Amino acid sequence: MQLNNTLINIIEILYLLTVVSIVVVVISENRNPIKSVAWILAVLFLPVVGIIWYAFFGQDSTKKYVISRRMYSKLKKRPLDEMETPVEVSFPDDYANLVNLLRKMDYTPLLGGNNVKLFTSGKGKFDHLFADIEKAEKHIHIEYYVVEDDELGKRLQQALIKKAHEGLEVRIIYDSFGSRKTKKAFFEDFRKAGIETEPFLKLTLPSLTSRLNYRTHRKLIVIDGRIGYVGGMNIADRYLEGLEWGPWRDTHARIEGKGVQGLQSVFLIDWYFVSQTLITSRNYFPLLGNFGDCSMQIVNSGPLSEENEVSHGIMQAIYGAKKSIFIQTPYFLPPDAMVDALQAAAIRGVDVRLMISKRSDVAIVQLASSSFIRDMLKTGVKVCLYQKGFLHSKLMIFDDSLTLIGSANFDTRSFEQNFEVEAFIYDDTLAAEATGIFVEDQRDAELVSLREWMKRPKLRRFAESLLRLFAPLL
Repeated sequence: MQLNNTLINIIEILYLLTVVSIVVVVISENRNPIKSVAWILAVLFLPVVGIIWYAFFGQDSTKKYVISRRMYSKLKKRPLDEMETPVEVSFPDDYANLVNLLRKMDYTPLLGGNNVKLFTSGKGKFDHLFADIEKAEKHIHIEYYVVEDDELGKRLQQALIKKAHEGLEVRIIYDSFGSRKTKKAFFEDFRKAGIETEPFLKLTLPSLTSRLNYRTHRKLIVIDGRIGYVGGMNIADRYLEGLEWGPWRDTHARIEGKGVQGLQSVFLIDWYFVSQTLITSRNYFPLLGNFGDCSMQIVNSGPLSEENEVSHGIMQAIYGAKKSIFIQTPYFLPPDAMVDALQAAAIRGVDVRLMISKRSDVAIVQLASSSFIRDMLKTGVKVCLYQKGFLHSKLMIFDDSLTLIGSANFDTRSFEQNFEVEAFIYDDTLAAEATGIFVEDQRDAELVSLREWMKRPKLRRFAESLLRLFAPLL
């Protein structure tokens, strides 16, 4: 009995020392104060669970990566040498500050002459994608967070193997965590067909805890350096068939033109990251004519960068908005600065509309997201809850002239921890089309009133407020 008590005392002391050590480390790392407090609360008030959560998601392990931040910065500049000399591209004068910010912060040139087609359903996207793959002549580069070995995944596999047998260069990057349910044999079949296939930050012991927190959330494809795809849809049947409780509503874009060079640059940087093979040949950046009137910047962000490029770009767009800001996002867990910016825009008279899904695929995130709605409503932001299935769309429109589409959710994880890619597209016609999509979705959404929102059960509101404390960690 005494031996058992002694053992229990030892365990308690070790646990206490572990908690204290984590708290000291979190404070010493000089992180964002809000995130630091959230981690301290998690460790102190979630016994055992908090420590496990921190072990997997809380450590800043960027210094352990295969390349340093300095090397990453050099790699981001390298593909620019292979691009044709950018010509002067017109864009609305109101976005001069935004364009210059992204140029200086992310080495992102403004690329004109693009044709952009938007898709709001998986069928539209994948029908066009498979047609483009069939016509590919030189190379196909693919990077996705989720690649599943279901019907859609196998269809893609067959199409790519066919092109590999025809002599095309095919390269695939898949996220090791996002694609964790996919059998290893599925990816091995790609390799057997001569397709270079690499996992992003492969999850293996003992490196599991240092890699789990930083994932490639990108969804991009480059075909022959001329056609590219970017947006919110991964490779899985649910993007076509929906969920058991409703359709899957998403947004993706097909780009034809020089903007694809931006996507190519992102892929080749990540290819070096996963394979240690540097590819910067002009063959991957062919000379291109004009395919349309859209000008764009492809913004690449991730934890290896010194800046949060996507979030900085969004903040600049919010500050510069004069008439309207329309946002669709599946998860709304913004940092305080972003909340303040949206509230300030609404107060100064900008028509700010936020659309999120009434029902989410991640219940805990939905609860935390709901805690922000009251703050939005109180300052005049219009909040719509999409009811026709699950809204996974990541779409933003500013002043009927700037459209953002990419992989980033409106949350801290996307802004600071995930590797993301976002297209900033400057074009009135495309913005009008995107606005039409948003307005059409409003017909399937419920407009929230502050009075009705405050009538919800107090227990639910408390649960939302409690989870908001951990919003920076979700």
